[in-house]
Amino acid sequence: MRRPFGQVLRLGVATGAVSLLAASRWGGGKATVLAEQPVAGPGNEPLGQALRALVAGQAVAGRPVTVVLADELCRLWQVAPPPGAARLPDIEAAAALRFHALYGEGPAAWHVTADWHCTEPFFAAAVPRALLSLVEAVAAESRLQVVQVVPHFVTAWNRWCRAIRPGAWFGQLHDGLLTVAAIEGRQLRAVRALQVPPGADHYWLAQMLGREALLLGLEAPAQVQLCGPLPAALAKPGAAGQIPVTRLDAGQGDELSAAGRLALAGSAP
Repeated sequence: MRRPFGQVLRLGVATGAVSLLAASRWGGGKATVLAEQPVAGPGNEPLGQALRALVAGQAVAGRPVTVVLADELCRLWQVAPPPGAARLPDIEAAAALRFHALYGEGPAAWHVTADWHCTEPFFAAAVPRALLSLVEAVAAESRLQVVQVVPHFVTAWNRWCRAIRPGAWFGQLHDGLLTVAAIEGRQLRAVRALQVPPGADHYWLAQMLGREALLLGLEAPAQVQLCGPLPAALAKPGAAGQIPVTRLDAGQGDELSAAGRLALAGSAP
C-alpha cells in the first residue's frame, strides 16, 4: 500500500511506554496513532522489546522518523565557556567539567550535543549512548530512517521560545515531570527537572520556583508559561501574589496518551 505523500513518523520514547505516530512533514492536520506499547520494566532490554513490538507489522521500511525522548531519560545543562576559549576542544572540556560537577560522573557514557559557543553561555544535552544505540539498532532492523533524536524539552523550547513574555519562565510538563527553564531578560539561565508529587497544587509550584530562583540568584518569575496538560490545582493561584500560570499549547494533543503526546512533540508546528 502506498503511504500518503509527505507523511512522516514520530516515535515517542519514555520509561513507561512508547508510541508511534504518523504526521504531515509540513505540520498541520491530525496525527494518527499507529501503535503504542507499555515498557515492562526499567532498563534497555524491556525498552528494546517494547520498541520492536511497536514497529512489528507496521509499514515503516524506508520511512523517516523523528525520535523524541522523555526528559527523564536525558540531561540538560548550561555551560559557561572558559575565558579565552577559541577552539571546540576548549568548550567541549568545559561542558564535560560542568557535567561532572552536576551529575557526579564523566560524560563518557553519554552522547553530548550543544549549540557550541566560545564567548557566550550555551546549553548542552546528553543522551545515554546505550539508549541511542538501541534506538538506532531497532531502526536499522526495521529499515527506518532516523532523522533526529531529540529531548522532549528541546522540542518545546524550539517551538515556543519566541512566545515567552518578558519576566516569564518556561516549562514542559509531561507525565509527572516538570522541566523548567529559568530566564533572565531574554537569556536562558538554567534548566531544572522537578518531579511533581501527587496532589501538587499552585502553592507547591510557587514554592519550588521561588527556591530555584533563590539558588540561581534571580528574581522569582512574574509568570510561568507551560506546555502539556495542566492540572487545575497547579494552574490556579491559591492566594494573592502567587505566580500566574498559562498554557501555550492548549488543546494540542490532549486526546492522546502521555506517550502519544511525547511522539507528537516531534512534529512541525
